[in-house]
Amino acid sequence: MQSSTIHKTALITGASSGIGRELATVFAREGYDLIITARREERLQILKNELENRFNCKIYLFTCDLAEEGSPEKLFAFVKNSSLGVTALVNNAGIGDYGFFSESDWQQNAAMLNLNIISLTHLTHLFLPDLMKQKKAYVMNVASTAAFQPGPLMSVYYASKHYVLAFSEAIANELSDSGVVVSALCPGPTASEFQEVSKMEKSKLFELFPVASSADVAEFGYKAMMKEKRVAVYGFLNKVGAKVTALLPKKWVTSAVRVIMERK
Repeated sequence: MQSSTIHKTALITGASSGIGRELATVFAREGYDLIITARREERLQILKNELENRFNCKIYLFTCDLAEEGSPEKLFAFVKNSSLGVTALVNNAGIGDYGFFSESDWQQNAAMLNLNIISLTHLTHLFLPDLMKQKKAYVMNVASTAAFQPGPLMSVYYASKHYVLAFSEAIANELSDSGVVVSALCPGPTASEFQEVSKMEKSKLFELFPVASSADVAEFGYKAMMKEKRVAVYGFLNKVGAKVTALLPKKWVTSAVRVIMERK
């Protein structure tokens, strides 16, 4: 077993904006060095400069699109070849798409499945053996309140986040006797680029429900993970919603989500 004094290093995917960027800030403030990855190198470089100056930490960059086949292995090889010991894996990168499945673009769906499910699972599989050797290590998978019910007009996205939640809870159970803490962060509507990129801004969701800041969600997620919460739902109304949907007939819940997701 490695020493408990091992230096703390967090790998954070999708770190160039939104919740990922704010998670990088929180981890850096808490004494972690960082490996940050995303598609946009310029944004990563800006974040690197900012965090190194603010927190006197070391930031390593790896630019890639984790939706592309082979990217998880390339990222893992970069970490191993750089002799960086990851103590926290944060699978934050994800994308969505808005509209009827029958009218959707298949390549966008495939990219979503690759990024939200396959890449997240593959990275966890690659890094888990080393994480399990440590006295204490962490895996944070960013899911969503979308994970708790089907989502008409964002069917693939909602289903992908249900996978992330179920996968996280299952491996948390498997790892309960190890030093690895697995936590699924489930934010609701959050102010970030996500709603614009996914076209969710066309729906009623962001009008009907309170919108959290990415900084608040990141702060909550980090604290929940440190408290070893397996499922961390941000916000009181979101917590209530997650519990209520489990009690109601699925058809009712799905119909309600359809109303919420309809265009403004």
